[in-house]
Amino acid sequence: MAFNVMNDGAVTDGNTDNSKVFENVFNKACQSEGRNLVSIPRGTYMLGPIVLKGLCKGQVEFQIIGTLKAITDKTSTINVNHWITFQYIDRLVLGGGGKLDGLGPSAWDDNTCSKDPNCKALPILLRFDFITNSRITQQTSINNKNAHMNVFACKDMKFDQMYIIAPKDSPNTDGIDIGSSNNIQILDSTIATGDDCVSMSLGSKNINIRKVTCDPGHGISVGSLGGEPNEEDVSGLMVTNCTFIGTQNGLRVKTWATVAALGIFFKSGPTLAIRWRCPQWARSYTSNVVNLTFEDIIMDNVNNPIFIDQQYCPSRNCEKGDSQVQIRDVKYRNIRGISSSKIAVAFECSKGKPCEKIELNNINLTYHGDEGAMASSCSNAKGIANGQQLPGSCI
Repeated sequence: MAFNVMNDGAVTDGNTDNSKVFENVFNKACQSEGRNLVSIPRGTYMLGPIVLKGLCKGQVEFQIIGTLKAITDKTSTINVNHWITFQYIDRLVLGGGGKLDGLGPSAWDDNTCSKDPNCKALPILLRFDFITNSRITQQTSINNKNAHMNVFACKDMKFDQMYIIAPKDSPNTDGIDIGSSNNIQILDSTIATGDDCVSMSLGSKNINIRKVTCDPGHGISVGSLGGEPNEEDVSGLMVTNCTFIGTQNGLRVKTWATVAALGIFFKSGPTLAIRWRCPQWARSYTSNVVNLTFEDIIMDNVNNPIFIDQQYCPSRNCEKGDSQVQIRDVKYRNIRGISSSKIAVAFECSKGKPCEKIELNNINLTYHGDEGAMASSCSNAKGIANGQQLPGSCI
């Protein structure tokens, strides 16, 4: 069946809240058997926070052709963790080539989490919770107030032909954050934001990232990990044929050595929200990062192209310690391009749990800065190096 939001009273003036209309139309489609198409035609629709929740009797396809704009009033923004949430849906399709505008500039000044332990949450643009066998395609997401997309407890999802953008200095505007999810694909997309291009947190398994361009942002990250007890392992990551342009990092794994300090914030947990720990230092928690492959990667003026950081501390106010996260079986193959940092390959691993089975195969990086010769840096890293090694391997 076909459902058009205009037939249920949607208004395209860009000022009228269409939340109830969208929820009503989704619920009609969700309770219908067979294949059901929800159409959002051309026009500009203002939308407040909504939750579109299954279980559905049939398949639902959301076709966004128009532009959705987020409400900017403080009651719909401050201490609200989502804009549009999909939950408990099987075989969801979200497509249409439309645009989702989070109107982030209206709230970025309210992001005080780097200095305030009592900071309030800001909404994630799209949340996917407990979604299975689904495809998200041809979506443009711009200037969200917080991270653009969050994937939690999902299985067998594909994201392709995504265009996610925000200024490079916009706070916490991650592209796609993944946690506690299995078999997620991110393909043929451009992500240019002020934070992680893609991040894999606890419980991310069998993640395939291919033909993604990160320009700019903080690169592709595993972690941060070790910040909470009983964390699920991260395993089975494959990153291939990706390009990084002017990013703060390239391929990064980050774990806490010590946690729970007042004034330290980190992204972790099932909702990948910003959390705080206080009041004293403690050793990081145990988990494992295993079976990661980074292959056929181009770096264009990238800081820290290859980086394992087991002393992760964004506030630079942490005690040194031995991370309890075990990193093992990480392969870097055919990595080439230009580093903007003198140290192009850095493995700062834990003394208590050294990195094991690191493989470097055909690394060809150059550095044109004025800090001296390009180099590698290794601490507590064990592995092998094969083929060309520029900079020279320290393993």
